[in-house]
Amino acid sequence: MTTSDTQRIRILFDQRVPMRDGITLSADIYLSVGETAETAKWPVVLLRTPYLKADVHILERAHYFTGHGYVYVALDVRGRGDSDGQFVPYVNDGQDGYDTIEWLAVQPWSDGNIGTEGSSYPGCIQWLTALHQPPHLRAMVVRVTPSDPFVETPTGLPSPMHLCWLHFVSGRTNQLMEAVDWSEVYMHLPLLTMDERAGRYNKHWRADIEHAQLDEFWQPLCYQDKFERVGVPVLHISGWYDDEQIGTPLNYIGMTTSSATSAARASQRLIMGPWGHQVNSVSRLGEVDFGPQSLIDLRTEEVHWFDHWLKGSTENARAEKSEAPVRIFVMGTNQWRDEQEWPLARTQWTPYYLHSSGSANSRFGDGSLAPAKPGSGERADSYRYDPSRPVPFITDPTSSQVGGPDDYASIERRDDVLVYVTPPLEEDTEVTGPIRVDLYASSSALDTDFMAKLVDIWPTGFTQRLSDGMVRARFREGMGRPSLIEPGHIYHYSIDCWNTAQVFKAGHRIGLEISSSAFPKFDRNLNTGAPLGQSFLMEVAEQRVYHDKEHPSAVVLPIIPSGGTQS
Repeated sequence: MTTSDTQRIRILFDQRVPMRDGITLSADIYLSVGETAETAKWPVVLLRTPYLKADVHILERAHYFTGHGYVYVALDVRGRGDSDGQFVPYVNDGQDGYDTIEWLAVQPWSDGNIGTEGSSYPGCIQWLTALHQPPHLRAMVVRVTPSDPFVETPTGLPSPMHLCWLHFVSGRTNQLMEAVDWSEVYMHLPLLTMDERAGRYNKHWRADIEHAQLDEFWQPLCYQDKFERVGVPVLHISGWYDDEQIGTPLNYIGMTTSSATSAARASQRLIMGPWGHQVNSVSRLGEVDFGPQSLIDLRTEEVHWFDHWLKGSTENARAEKSEAPVRIFVMGTNQWRDEQEWPLARTQWTPYYLHSSGSANSRFGDGSLAPAKPGSGERADSYRYDPSRPVPFITDPTSSQVGGPDDYASIERRDDVLVYVTPPLEEDTEVTGPIRVDLYASSSALDTDFMAKLVDIWPTGFTQRLSDGMVRARFREGMGRPSLIEPGHIYHYSIDCWNTAQVFKAGHRIGLEISSSAFPKFDRNLNTGAPLGQSFLMEVAEQRVYHDKEHPSAVVLPIIPSGGTQS
């Protein structure tokens, strides 16, 4: 950023924004300067963040938006940075967002048209604000937003890695994550006191552990069951390897089917790239390079969105009408493609059934996947799940990015991982959409977990993770209805493995892993049936996975016909 860049704007630092309960929040307001700027009124783009507004990246965004005819406002959420009050994650952000937007609407430099933007936590709190229906909220740009409680981690407990994030935001300023040996901390039991092992008592961590199911405690954080209360245009943005990816397609579907008005339902747009949580930042994740075309001019997309909905730009209005509402990056071919809906209307939902002669353990076993249904004589597969020796989930130990297109070939050497694979494919096969696994399984335990992971096995042996999911047995009927299981009884489990868009190239194989842990992405089930998060006692569970005529375990793949075009 040059000196001339910094001279184009005037910054009003630490402007106090009053909330209805009497506290004030701190905002930095970026205004254009020039001959008419002092008396002009502008639409406003608002970012509210717990990560501190005094950030060089925010300054860069402010310059960009002010250069395109907006006032840009960055605000510290309650209890963080220069804002008053106490930080309680998410709880006050909906009401505070309403008060902030309505305050901005009557400022002398504002024309009353307010848009909001932000990623992750700043994305989620846009939804919580929209539920309050502030009259001057005109549009949102929401990137990599978290879902409702337990949608991403359906265990009744926060991920151990969530403690890393709580540590980061545990003071008024950001805390040093690198000061803690998180790999060691994550192994601590019971989960309830893991915060002390990390070096700081954290009341938010304790409260989460003590409310280990969906109940009234979590209602202030829920928005995905209330889309009928939201009536604003939303640009939804995420990546296939975002660790909170599941929320963005769900929100797009929810808004296009259940939003407050037909106009709102028609004013949604979805962009999904081959990105992690830091969207549109790098073309290479781990060992997979998606090419320079994987990075797009996302800022221009966002400005055009606000130009249309905040300024009524006729030029961009025409562009919006001609533009497909869904834009996805298809991995494997590494190409962008426009679509008319999500999931794609031309999807062929195709079960690939699990098969073996009872020895699908590890990549060296006899597990296979095929469209043919299993017969009545197929033997179940079995493995021992030992919580003291969990199956690793490949990730950085901090919460900045949880997993990518990592190579799981070494993980598949374990006998407590069942591996089912197709023969080498004879032609390219596209799998684009939500992935679901129907699993029939039993356990010797009163409670346990089952994990499923979809992988692309390259001819070189590289085993690329695509998507995964899990189910905790006690929550098989819903996160608000826990009940222990009967040892030895066969249950049907439906496992949501999120979404992907991948062309499995000819010669590659489609693979499915089944196990009972993915640590530290999810906490370890200790297999005892005891209250969650409270105990350090654990048991080894004997697991059995069934795939016969009466128990047709399968992964349901969204196959896109070859040569097809967008609908």
